[in-house]
Amino acid sequence: MTLRVAASVGDRLLDRALATAVARAGAPGRIRFTERQLYYELCRVLRPSHAVPRRLPLTPAPPMRYERFEEALRRHGAVPGLLAPVSAPAPIPVPASADAPRDPSDPSGPSDPSDPSAPSGPSEPDLYDYGLPRLLVCQSRQVARMLLANDVHLEAACPVFAADDLPLDPRLVTGLGRVDGATVHVLHDASVDGIALAARVRDAVPGVRVSSMGLVPRHATALHLISPRGPAPGSGPPALPAALEPRERDWLAEGRYAEVESVAPARLLRTVLRLVRGPRAPGHSVWTGLRELRTAGFMTWPTNRPGDTRTQGDKPATRNPVQG
Repeated sequence: MTLRVAASVGDRLLDRALATAVARAGAPGRIRFTERQLYYELCRVLRPSHAVPRRLPLTPAPPMRYERFEEALRRHGAVPGLLAPVSAPAPIPVPASADAPRDPSDPSGPSDPSDPSAPSGPSEPDLYDYGLPRLLVCQSRQVARMLLANDVHLEAACPVFAADDLPLDPRLVTGLGRVDGATVHVLHDASVDGIALAARVRDAVPGVRVSSMGLVPRHATALHLISPRGPAPGSGPPALPAALEPRERDWLAEGRYAEVESVAPARLLRTVLRLVRGPRAPGHSVWTGLRELRTAGFMTWPTNRPGDTRTQGDKPATRNPVQG
């Protein structure tokens, strides 16, 4: 009887924490998010970041099993903004590039990637005749789908694909080749396989600049991301970039990893847009730039106040993503 009462109380507390996580995951303003992003948001509710000193590099273990989260999610019912899981690879729509005018009535515009009837490619036959200045490849198809659902491909004029879509359509590669300085950005987990993805993408787009925007272990420790532990890499792991620090290599050798989905949805969207679009044209004031630093990308330090961040000014190595 006592055990049943304790379990019931624990379930009620978890349900309240999940309701808080749902509100945070969708803030500010109807952000769409994946199930794993909601799980990691719940982990942050259960283990608040302000409980740990800000300057202490840390990648805590998950405070709860994923199966327990799924039970709470079933009790909660429908969650606004939650994307349905991807059970199988599905075509990802290709938006018009920044150089090509887009017809607002074009069905390849903003669409719901969760809709099976969504178009798998552009409706204009001459779209591939334009240059393509940028393209984003995500290790996770769920992350790619989340970015599409939040219209990142439209705001950044950047097609978004998953690693499962490699090799890319040769016409896309040709479009990248038409633009001087075109870049393929790679968004991956802080894991051995994730870090190796940049080399795989580089092989798929020869002659085109490939830039890794992270994650790498020092991003995970700076942001205090939840870090599960998997089996240690085998005897022949993929070659790691020379830019990784020894402590990062040791972290990976322990079987540690941090998923892109462990980054808060709003922070992920903000960072991807900032890095994909590149630096702004000169003309904004110094004070504007300083204000922007407070909400910039992965490499900022969380404070005790929700929505506030501080840059790690004394450690420039952790502010810059590793370039692939």
